[in-house]
Amino acid sequence: MTEEEEDEEYLKEEEDALAGAGGTRLVSQPSCIKGKMRDYQLAGLNWLIRLYENGINGILADEMGLGKTLQTISLLGYLHEFRGITGPHMVVAPKSTLGNWMKEIQRFCPILRAVKFLGNPEERNHIRDDLLQPGKFDVCVTSFEMAIKEKSALRRFSWRYIIIDEAHRIKNENSLLSKTMRIYNTNYRLLITGTPLQNNLHELWALLNFLLPEIFSSAETFDEWFQISGENDQQEVVQQLHKVLRPFLLRRLKSDVEKGLPPKKETILKVGMSQMQKQYYRALLQKDLEVINAGGERKRLLNIAMQLRKCCNHPYLFQGAEPGPPYTTGEHLVENAGKMVLLDKLLPKLKERDSRVLIFSQMTRLLDILEDYLMYRGYQYCRIDGNTGGLGINLATADVVVLYDSDWNPQADLQAQDRAHRIGQKKEVQVFRFCTEYTIEEKVIERAYKKLALDALVIQQGRLAEQKTVNKDDLLQMVRFGAEMVFSSKDSTITDEDIDRIIAKGEETTAELDAKMKKFTEDAIKFKMDDNAELYDFDDEKDENKVDFKKLVSDNWIEPPRRERKRNYSESDYFKQALRQGAPAKPREPRIPRMPHLHDFQFFNNQRLNELYEKEVRYLMQANQKKDTIDGEDEDQLEPLTAEEQEEKEQLLEEGFASWTRRDFNTFIRACEKYGRNDIKSISSEMEGKTEEEVQRYAKVFKERYKELTDYDRIIKNIERGEARISRKDEIMKAIGKKLDRYKNPWLELKIQYGQNKGKFYNEECDRFMLCMVHKLGYGNWDELKAAFRMSPLFRFDWFVKSRTTQELARRCDTLIRLVEKENQEYDEQERQARKEKRLAKNTTPTKRAALRNSEGESAPLSSFKRRRQSLMDDYVGSGRRKRG
Repeated sequence: MTEEEEDEEYLKEEEDALAGAGGTRLVSQPSCIKGKMRDYQLAGLNWLIRLYENGINGILADEMGLGKTLQTISLLGYLHEFRGITGPHMVVAPKSTLGNWMKEIQRFCPILRAVKFLGNPEERNHIRDDLLQPGKFDVCVTSFEMAIKEKSALRRFSWRYIIIDEAHRIKNENSLLSKTMRIYNTNYRLLITGTPLQNNLHELWALLNFLLPEIFSSAETFDEWFQISGENDQQEVVQQLHKVLRPFLLRRLKSDVEKGLPPKKETILKVGMSQMQKQYYRALLQKDLEVINAGGERKRLLNIAMQLRKCCNHPYLFQGAEPGPPYTTGEHLVENAGKMVLLDKLLPKLKERDSRVLIFSQMTRLLDILEDYLMYRGYQYCRIDGNTGGLGINLATADVVVLYDSDWNPQADLQAQDRAHRIGQKKEVQVFRFCTEYTIEEKVIERAYKKLALDALVIQQGRLAEQKTVNKDDLLQMVRFGAEMVFSSKDSTITDEDIDRIIAKGEETTAELDAKMKKFTEDAIKFKMDDNAELYDFDDEKDENKVDFKKLVSDNWIEPPRRERKRNYSESDYFKQALRQGAPAKPREPRIPRMPHLHDFQFFNNQRLNELYEKEVRYLMQANQKKDTIDGEDEDQLEPLTAEEQEEKEQLLEEGFASWTRRDFNTFIRACEKYGRNDIKSISSEMEGKTEEEVQRYAKVFKERYKELTDYDRIIKNIERGEARISRKDEIMKAIGKKLDRYKNPWLELKIQYGQNKGKFYNEECDRFMLCMVHKLGYGNWDELKAAFRMSPLFRFDWFVKSRTTQELARRCDTLIRLVEKENQEYDEQERQARKEKRLAKNTTPTKRAALRNSEGESAPLSSFKRRRQSLMDDYVGSGRRKRG
């Protein structure tokens, strides 16, 4: 090779290397993508293309609202337009977002043929058989649940791309979803998540292992990479972790890429409680005095916390709190809740400046209350809940967000705000977070702020920040907070301040909290915390809020008596009782005796019981109304139940079947259909918790009184239909047994009189085996019959009979049974005729018998019956065997 040739080869290699390093870079969006992609979205598409060209799987982790769905669809469009790859691709997402995925594909890339794989079994069968066929679709959009349930259908395909939305759902490699997604055959995998990677290292490894199982094969090795030997290595660990993530993860924030997006400003607006709210809040604390003072189990504390938060939202969330019936919408709806007073002051100001407002709450029934309020005030509104909207909904025309209550998880509140603070927003977004003063809500909000601050750090002590649940101590502090103020003040603490003043105070409060969080973040980022440090400690508030409630007893309330702990704790009953104690006393209603609900299948004497019950009720009502009657206008005095009537009532209640439930009754009816009404023992075997004597007693009453049932015609017809099946089965088994009894060894000797119905495919050996096995196994056990054919050495090479379905075997068996029954009828007729002739012969005189012989001494010609009988005998003898008997 000359120098010139060598230089030319080197030059070509360098050009190829540079071209390979650069790869494809789109300067404009694919023509198949409708609408205008933003610059950072086009950059995201180029990043995804680069992953594709290098054979790498990745995580698209842009902040919520930056269009991750569009970027993903544009990748599939690029593959379709420039590479000729039409799929099949699979998108796996939460069920609530599937509709949004289908709309976005149709909107941005209509050339992609998308199929939504969801629905009941019949709908899925149609989709699987008609739509989800090779060449008929490009993208299959399905839910996490369907990816698990329909894995046998989805595994038929070799997928080009499997895309998982809300990818944190597979952070546990041992979950069923994660295991299922790993069995699918695919060229590429893409994870989509808007939630920052904030979990521990092992969960990060699970995501990376899903993407690149060959590289990240061992969790132990991955942990070793990020071991910290000393404080000097901590920063190095952080840098190393970022280097590992950089090739696989793309995350951008709105503040970085959307320079034209107006800012978002959050203000915490604090408000006091109404008198009714304080009354209920105090009643809840009183009821759980011992738990709050001594500390209780976490579940009980969570229940108390939930009820206190309901009280902060609106007391009408408790049953019986709203005045009525009749229930009317009026000023009381606003006046009895501090947050409603605040909202009522805020909305007119926002309406003046032509703002559109989003109001968020976690409680569905609070949305009902808000609807009543908005209708009462005449505001136009649209309600969006689980039935009308899901994740990804764009509400960018709104510029004000009201968080009526705060979520334990701050990411949920961020998602709510980002419905408005997203691409397309033209105004500054104002977020007003409502908070009830001196209550548990203050601590919930503070904890959410601290959690966000920790999440923002991403790394603590060389590892991703741990997700911490609310522990028992945190809950105790939250519940105890503000208790002294609630007990010392019973009046309303809602102020009449102007809304502008309330907002100004809210801005000061928010600024103070932000400063507090900044100090908290600075302390955390120093990496000085040990493994036992509690990240959510509320400074020195542990001691401040350790209130001894018994010290508050003297001036405010009487200490309730100790109550017995029930074994089965019912949350609803428990809090109903708590609120009943705190509610104002109502005049005592007359106690009406409760009669059990009498179902028709329990066979009570309803008429007589109703008579006795009505008599007792009328007497009690009159006795309670005596005090309201005017002198001289007394009604005729009614009599109470006599001792005999009381005894009769008790007897009638015992005679019915009060312990029989609807489920017991349905089981009894099905058992009657299956075994017949007379087989009490078999029916009892189906009844759980019922003895044979109980079932026998019920069956006897049912037989006598079934016409009292509402739907007795249908019930009896079903039972009679079942009994007819049982009777027919018995007839069949008797017919087969009768046929087999005529042979000494039916397995070898049995012959079937086919006539014209032998059939083309089954032979006599097969039919003989079938009848003998049915006699052994019982009629209707077709699976066992099929197994017997497969196991028998007689048919090991008979592929026809071994390949028959149970339905085909059943049909053939029915044909043979009809032949056997016909033969049995003929045989019975012949037997009757023979007996008749025998009787005639016995009664005939010797002279008459002699006349039957001919002159040569030969017998007279045989009768047709005798000829037939002789023929049958010849068949049996000709086979080398003697007829038994």
